[in-house]
Amino acid sequence: MMGARRVITAAVLAAACLGCSSSQRSARQAEDDVVSGRTIEAVLAAHSDELMSLPGVVGTAIGTCDRGDRCIKVLLVDSSVEAKGKIPSQLEGYRVVAEVAGTITPR
Repeated sequence: MMGARRVITAAVLAAACLGCSSSQRSARQAEDDVVSGRTIEAVLAAHSDELMSLPGVVGTAIGTCDRGDRCIKVLLVDSSVEAKGKIPSQLEGYRVVAEVAGTITPR
């Protein structure tokens, strides 16, 4: 009887641990993947051409921002106020950050 009780206790603990890790993963995944009903990748793809057409923009990317969250990064040739002023602070609920990358040349 004692052996069966240990097996049941172990099974309950394993299920609880699995449930906790799954719920944490689901919450994190939901936060990252569905801010506006679209993934951050889909939002960047939808707006990349528009962002690239702005003066001073040399690239776009998905990155990790200062708070550890995923955000859309707009890469600029320099830190001019004109370029930064045209970059939106958010796109479809995702944070947008301007970052100076300098001139990008293919090798």
